[in-house]
Parts: sequence; C-alpha cells; structure tokens
Amino acid sequence: MSMERQIATFLDAQAAELDAATNTQLAYARDLRDFAGWLKDRDADFLAASRAHVEDYLVHCDAQGLAVSTRARRLSAIKQLYRFAVEEGWRDDHPAIQIKGPGRARRLPKTLEVAQVERLLDAARQTGRTKLDRLRNTCLTELLYATGMRVSELVSLPAAAARGDPRMLLITGKGGRERMVPLSGPARDALAVWLAERDRADQDAQSKGAPGSKFLFPSRGKSGHLTRHRFYVLIKELAVAAGIDPAQVTPHTLRHAFATHLLAGGADLMAIQALLGHADVATTEIYTHILDARLQELVLDHHPLAQTKP
Repeated sequence: MSMERQIATFLDAQAAELDAATNTQLAYARDLRDFAGWLKDRDADFLAASRAHVEDYLVHCDAQGLAVSTRARRLSAIKQLYRFAVEEGWRDDHPAIQIKGPGRARRLPKTLEVAQVERLLDAARQTGRTKLDRLRNTCLTELLYATGMRVSELVSLPAAAARGDPRMLLITGKGGRERMVPLSGPARDALAVWLAERDRADQDAQSKGAPGSKFLFPSRGKSGHLTRHRFYVLIKELAVAAGIDPAQVTPHTLRHAFATHLLAGGADLMAIQALLGHADVATTEIYTHILDARLQELVLDHHPLAQTKP
C-alpha cells in the first residue's frame, strides 16, 4: 500500500470513528504528505521509518523556521497515524510514541473592552449597502458576542435553530458535539428581525426560480452560507467604522471578549467552558490569566503606594 493510500485510509477512519472536522482532516493530510515526501527523499516510507527518522524530520521542520504550533501539530498527526498503523496491524511498534513535542508558548488571547464591543455593535447597525445587509451584520455581531460561538459555528447555523424566538440556541461544535447557549435580549431581538427579513428575501428568490436555503445566513457561494473569510473581512470593516484598530479585531476576538467579560462578571469557569464548547477546562483557564494581568495593571496604575514619586 502506498503512503498516499495509507494517509487516505487513516483519514477515512478519523472521519468515521472520531467525526473529525473537515479542517482538521485537511491539516492532517497536508502534514502527513509533507512527512511522506521527506521520507521518500530518503528512500523510506511510513512502515520502515524509525524513531530517528521522525526526530530528524522534526529537526528539518525546525530548520525551515516553522512555528512551534505547526511542528506540534505535525508530530501529533504522525503519532496518530502510527497509533492507527499499530491498531490495523501495519506495524508492530509505534516509532513516535516517546517523542515529546516542542513546548507551546502560552500567549494571552486578544480581547476587547466592553465599550469597544458596544462601538462595534453600533457600527454593525449602520454598516451595509442595503437594509438587509445591515440587519444581517447586526445579527451576526450580536450572536457572536452573546454566545461566544466559533465563527465556523456561526456562519453555518441552520435557520431552523433560530425559529420560535428561542431562549437557547443549539450549536453544533467541533467533532459534532452539541451544546446549548442562552441568548441575551438584544441578540434575540436582532435574530427575530433578521430572520423575518431573511425569510422574505428567501421566498422572493424562490419565486424567481432560485432554490431555498436552509442556512440562517445564506449565500450564493458553493457552501450555501456566508463563509468564514467573508465574515473575517466584514468584522475588519466594522472595526474601521467603529474607530477601532482593525488589527485588534477578528471574529475570535469577540469570542474571547464573551468569555473574559463573563469571567469578570463573576461567571463560573466550568460554565464558561460549557458555553465555549471546550473539551478541556485547561483551555478555558487561559482567561483567568487575562484577568490576573488586568488586576495587576489596575493595582500598578491606581494603588497609591504603586505610584512613582517625583
């Protein structure tokens, strides 16, 4: 079996057994093909590779200047491939099992102040060529900040999830895991107004022979819904309109703001973990570091004994 065929078999199993996300599968495919190409140049393959091969490959990746996160992901893909190879009987040993990946730098995520989010929401209400665009932009931004959804979860929401003036929104996250997230009053209002206008536009399109859409934020593109890239560009446009440096604002920034503002308001870390859809609470704990940094800054800026005397 060729290495390409082995990669395809592994990815098929990942999709079937673990319900791996499409983006995860694409990343693994790229990583494993790069490793396969490197092995081929050395007259080796997956079944003949040793621990030394894997370690030399990681040194090669480091020499290329690849980011720590990229090297860690490549090692993870290789380890999972070899675990699968052992389970399938392709190999008797796992050559990468004892190899430790590069330590990841733990960076604090960028977030926004409450006042900045309010300016962004105001900008969404006024930005767009048509009334329909403005209502869509308002709904997108309100939902993102109210729920902390990932952008991929937001743009692919089915319209059915929004019907009946829901107090809770059912979100399908990574690995097909579902979670319920409550909606704030402003988000529910924006959702109701947008849904009514969206349905009218959809019915009008159908009367002209176009197919109906199942998505809350439909698009004529291949996916059938607004793409992540288009929303990324849109959020940058809203930042400019709000007078905020667009380098500070991404869809993920609003997800971080959602979590940080909840934590600052006294929300429980485990509750935030459930709302964000994190599989491990350790991922959610990064937000406590943001608050620690802010508290430290508050003391240094405002405590009388911390002031520099002339």
